[in-house]
Amino acid sequence: MKQLDHFNFKGKKVLIRVDYNVPLDENFKVTNNSRITASLPTINKILSDGGSVVLMSHLGRPKGGYEEKFSLKHLVNELEVHLGRNVQFAPDCIGEEGFNMSSKLNEGEVLLLENLRFYKEEEKGDLAFSEKLAKHGDFYVNDAFGTAHRAHASTTIVARFFPDSKCFGYLMLKEIQTIEKVLKLGQKPITAIIGGAKVSDKVLIIENLLEKVDHMMIGGGMAYTFFRAKGGETGNSLVEEDRIELATNLIELARKKGVKLHLPEDSIIADAFSNEANTGYSNNMNIQTGWMGLDIGHKAISSFTEVIKNSKTILWNGPMGVFEMEKFKTGTIAIAQAIADATEKGAFSLIGGGDSVAAVKQFGFAKKVSYISTGGGAMLEFLEGKELPGIKAITD
Repeated sequence: MKQLDHFNFKGKKVLIRVDYNVPLDENFKVTNNSRITASLPTINKILSDGGSVVLMSHLGRPKGGYEEKFSLKHLVNELEVHLGRNVQFAPDCIGEEGFNMSSKLNEGEVLLLENLRFYKEEEKGDLAFSEKLAKHGDFYVNDAFGTAHRAHASTTIVARFFPDSKCFGYLMLKEIQTIEKVLKLGQKPITAIIGGAKVSDKVLIIENLLEKVDHMMIGGGMAYTFFRAKGGETGNSLVEEDRIELATNLIELARKKGVKLHLPEDSIIADAFSNEANTGYSNNMNIQTGWMGLDIGHKAISSFTEVIKNSKTILWNGPMGVFEMEKFKTGTIAIAQAIADATEKGAFSLIGGGDSVAAVKQFGFAKKVSYISTGGGAMLEFLEGKELPGIKAITD
């Protein structure tokens, strides 16, 4: 695997694909700089070797052409603070001014290019656009795991123009190694905790993980499709009627693979999808009509916690309930606490997927788990066993 430490960048001008898709407030100030700080080790390695750096990224979803709110110029000050040096800004990622700026970069200098997605060719993976981007450097580094599942110009196609001068950045490498540590090298028992609303969103992940894990826990809205498959009454809970047979097949597949499938025995139920709803408690095989499960119950928390406590490797993707609502956050917090406790006792824990990452950060567990993935969709596709274009472009 082509790694940053295999190269010395003295005199090199390095084009780095970073993921600076960060949130901005109404005054265009960065409200969460974690993606910027995550890129610093890679940038600093190249600069300390005596190289120069050209950074490229997307921001948001511009509809076509320049939009002030999506300009990467708003990130320059934040980046300068963390790098401790001046950052130049090119107002067009493939404009003549930008090429002039990158061509004149000296050792230790940094240039940030304007938002790649101001050009529709970026998301289309356009070859000519990729060739223009390649002119900004003589070495290519991909350090944007969050976009590795997209065959875009800057994440995949541009690598063709650096056949022998390309590698992963530190963040990208860490993401790959961490996921492989769970899927291929995980110390047993290995437990996967899969939550979220729909079975259809996670079916490929579940199928792939059933080949790897010892325990599979199902929580969130998707659990009720499994209970319907088992002949249960689920009231008004979320059920994918067209996925009941699929849930039945997954239950059988777990049995054949010798994987212990854990479904939540009980739920906190409500008479409406609202934090102001009336709430109650129910066994998940017999939820009354007019009521819906919105969080796992105390018996499920107890049994899930026991399994997690005895696990050596833990993967968590997806919340246990509607944690955004005060009344239905208990289950998700309890699972996060159980994972933190297991981690403290030596287990390796990987958290991935937007909602579970958000929950871990919101409830104060970010520093109590082993690793939090920076890639939502990319991690999901990796867990599904898919080959990610952004990874293949470097390894080919």
